[in-house]
Parts: sequence; structure tokens; C-alpha cells
Amino acid sequence: MSFLWILFVGFMGIGGLAAIIYLVTRFHKFSFIKNIKNRFLSWTVACIPVLLMASVALYERFTMIVIMLHCALCFILSDIGFAIYRKKTGKKPGERYWGGVTALIATALILTGAWFCAYHVFRSGYEFNTVKKSGNIRIALIADSHLDVTLDGERFARQMERIDTEGADALIIDGDFVDDDSSRVDMEIACEALGRMKTPVYFVYGNHDRGYYQYRDFDGLYLAKCLRDNGVTILRDESVLIDDRFYIVGREDRSWDRAELSALLEPLDHTKYIVVADHQPCEFDEEADQGADLVLSGHTHGGHVWPSGYFGYWFGVNDGIWGLYDHGDTHCIVTSGISGWAIPFKTGTYSEYVIIDIHGT
Repeated sequence: MSFLWILFVGFMGIGGLAAIIYLVTRFHKFSFIKNIKNRFLSWTVACIPVLLMASVALYERFTMIVIMLHCALCFILSDIGFAIYRKKTGKKPGERYWGGVTALIATALILTGAWFCAYHVFRSGYEFNTVKKSGNIRIALIADSHLDVTLDGERFARQMERIDTEGADALIIDGDFVDDDSSRVDMEIACEALGRMKTPVYFVYGNHDRGYYQYRDFDGLYLAKCLRDNGVTILRDESVLIDDRFYIVGREDRSWDRAELSALLEPLDHTKYIVVADHQPCEFDEEADQGADLVLSGHTHGGHVWPSGYFGYWFGVNDGIWGLYDHGDTHCIVTSGISGWAIPFKTGTYSEYVIIDIHGT
């Protein structure tokens, strides 16, 4: 994971610097800037829109780089498109930089859509059959709320009201409920919203929940207290039998020492339906081999900003990015998350809560 993190940060840093330099040259192509007689002044003016985009770093540095990279990519594709058009038609470049206008419009449309996909929470549904005598089961799943990115406490509470109307047998919070930047007030509001739900709530830890740093105004112990005080069941390498029909097995996050999967699943009655909640999608084959019927994960954010999610998949760190992955008779679902980490944009994915219906005999 550390190698991938270094690779990601390195790519973002180098890519962001290259995008800044490239964008200055693109803005200098606009005629009202290029035609400024004083050369130093014209390049200075070309830097202004890039500096305005760079000022987003005061809000969040990765968000600034994402904006820069998307804008640079749109300029590249637009310039290539107009070059092909001119070659086929024999037209010469005009005074006005229409490629640049097209690139700016495309950037605005893409990032507006990406902002909507991050902030709007969609409902996703899956439906499975089982030969086990479990009856009908409905499970609600969320992960990666990372409070205070796109969801503060009040917005999170409104989403819980939506989920509560689904009539699920259980809501599983599959890790990264909070982030290092989450505030204590919003965390408390979110926990109170969980306490008002009629749906029983089960929680497993993600890699961010205990906090990597010490600058937020609550710690992991206080988070656990607030969850328990509001009726949330925390599962740390533990299982619970629901209505004598199905198990929920909550695994400790792989970032910490955790029990062997066999120790968790072997003692269970395998005639009943077994649901494993594991924040990081990293052991699908083993979970299938050990008899899990359904595995639920998050962590990847559905790739968040395309194509970043594929790196973990290609390097074998994650067994999935987003959606359904069947391993034999075991269904493995990776949710894109009800929010995201740091960046208030989602490209190639969207925020969601998941409803899973299992039809048993």
C-alpha cells in the first residue's frame, strides 16, 4: 500500500506541475492575451487563470490537481481534434482559439457532472437467490462516508432517513465512517441519526476510522462510544446471528492485526446465510473458499477519479473496484461509497447506498 501511495502522490505532484506549465502556454494562445504587445505582460496575464485554479489548493490540494489535470486533458484532446479537422478540411488556424474555448466548456461540464456524482447519493440494488432456508433478507450497505467531505452530519442524517424507509433487516456501515478531518460535532450528529433509525445498524472499521493523525478533535475510543451509545453494534472479528436466519460477520480492517478468516467462519452454522463485511476488498477468494455467501466491501470509492482505482486492481492490492464480482457461489459487492475521500468530484463512478435482496427458501 505504501508503494501505491507513493506512486499516487508522485503522479499527482508531477502531473499537477506539468499541467500548470502546459495550461499557461494554452491560455497564452487566446488572441486577447497573445496580442498584448508587452511580452512579459502577456505571459503574466496568461498565468492569472492558472493561478486562480491553483488557489483551490487553499481548500484542498488534491482537488486543485484534479481540476488542473482535467483541464489540461481537455486542452490536449481539443487541440488534437481541431488539428485533425483542419488537416481534413484544409483550413488554416484562425485568429480565435476555438480549441481553447471548447476545452474550457468541456472542463466545466465534466467537473460539474463529477461534482453532482459526488454530492448526489444514488440508490443501487442487487438481487440474489439462495438455496439456504433463510427466507427473504434485505440488507442496506454504506461505506466511506468520510464525514465532512461531501456529507456533514446533517446531510448524512437525511441519507439515513432515506435508507430507513427501505425496510432492511440490517444496515451495514462498512468502514471509513469518519476521516482525519471529520469534526466531533458532525460525527455526533451522524451517530445520533443512526440512533433514530428503526433499522438495526452494524459497523465495521475502515482504515481511516481510528485516525492516522492526531489533529481531529476526537479519537477512536470516543467514536466507538458514540456509536454504541446510539445502539450501533460494532463488529471487530465478530459475528452476530440475525433472527436465526443469517449471520453478519464483521472483520477487523486489514490495516490492523486481525483474526484468521477460518477462525471466524468455521464455528458458524453453514446452513444459514453468511454475510461477511470486510472494508477492503482484498480476500475474495479466501472468503469464498471459507463458505461466505455474500461479501461486502468499500474502500475503493469506485475508483473515485478515473482511472486511479485501476492501479490498486492491476497491482493486486484490491480484488475489485466497484460493483459485483462473483467468486464461485459467493457474491462479492464493492460499493463506490456514500461519499469520498478529500476530493469533491467523482468521475467514472458516483456516490451510492446499496440495497441487497436475497431470496431464500
